[in-house]
Amino acid sequence: MAQRSAGLLILRRCGGAIEVLLVHPGGPYWRNKNAGAWQIPKGLIEPGEDAASAARREAEEELGMAIAGELVPLGEIRQAGGKIVEAFAVEADLDPAAVRSNSFEMEWPPRTGRMQSFPEIDAARWFAIEEARGMMLASQGELLERLSDAVAKLSPPAPARSPQ
Repeated sequence: MAQRSAGLLILRRCGGAIEVLLVHPGGPYWRNKNAGAWQIPKGLIEPGEDAASAARREAEEELGMAIAGELVPLGEIRQAGGKIVEAFAVEADLDPAAVRSNSFEMEWPPRTGRMQSFPEIDAARWFAIEEARGMMLASQGELLERLSDAVAKLSPPAPARSPQ
């Protein structure tokens, strides 16, 4: 069975245009990758957890702040590696410089027995839709197509807040 994740496609309106917040994965495998590496904040759905709750939890872990606001379902996509991601659109305006990601540990360099800690994401950035198409994981690009229908269903944004 494929792993299941959930995530948020966070958007804001700037002068009539839509921008989306994408994150760049941290760690040595992604260090020198840019175009095609950016993605939505997402992570695994825990047993007994619904997808919307998982998407909010994972976004808060990766961004260091809770994202309030109405979630509009964007459906599921299957990433290139087979993982299924259920995504939600939400409108929020946050400062990428304020992002504080959680971290993970892995053996690095490989086969050395040395564990190192890396941020789960090392950057967050707002992208215009057209720019986002070339920067995000190709398998998540479908979410941008689905976003235009979702924008009409969104209520005014709620401000992001730092965790207590």
